[in-house]
Amino acid sequence: MSDAVAVDADGQGAQGFRDRLLDGLTRAIEERGYRDTTVADIVRNARTSKRTFYGEFASKEECFIALLRTNNDEMIVGIRDAVAPDADWDVQIRSAATAYVDHIASRTAITLSWIREAPALGAAALPLHRLAMGALTDMLVDLTDSPGFRRSGLPPISRPLALILLGGLRELTALTVEDGDDLRGILEPAVTAATAILGPRVTPA
Repeated sequence: MSDAVAVDADGQGAQGFRDRLLDGLTRAIEERGYRDTTVADIVRNARTSKRTFYGEFASKEECFIALLRTNNDEMIVGIRDAVAPDADWDVQIRSAATAYVDHIASRTAITLSWIREAPALGAAALPLHRLAMGALTDMLVDLTDSPGFRRSGLPPISRPLALILLGGLRELTALTVEDGDDLRGILEPAVTAATAILGPRVTPA
């Protein structure tokens, strides 16, 4: 990027441009959906130029992937911050589920785009999907390897079970958004499913 575009009118550097473009894409997705969004929509919302856009991203798809990666990272940080490791295991589950619902409810269009539209990008989106699911799985393993879980004699969740839990939650989230239902309604099913998978195991007689 040349010195002429290295700093914007507010004194922001390259990260400032990037953040503005991601915000511009967010607003466009909320207004039009990702599929109908154009680079022109993004730069108009960001109040910048196509030259600036292409200085940061090679395409709309690359910008979209960057937005989803940022969104996933923010969600994971929010969930981790919401959970007190010393709390009882069932309290931790509710705290984590509540933080998840709060996050997706604040950006439903982005959440649905991640679940439904990102796979249509094909190979370009595969690293994003694997990275996101890997990070979410790591988070679940870490959260269940805490003093509150150990105090109750509960082992950390296995990675296969974590993926099953996460996959089911993603699908429930997508269906709820598509149907226009209140996302708060998925909280109790999420808590129930997580409690059944993470809680005490019932040994067959």
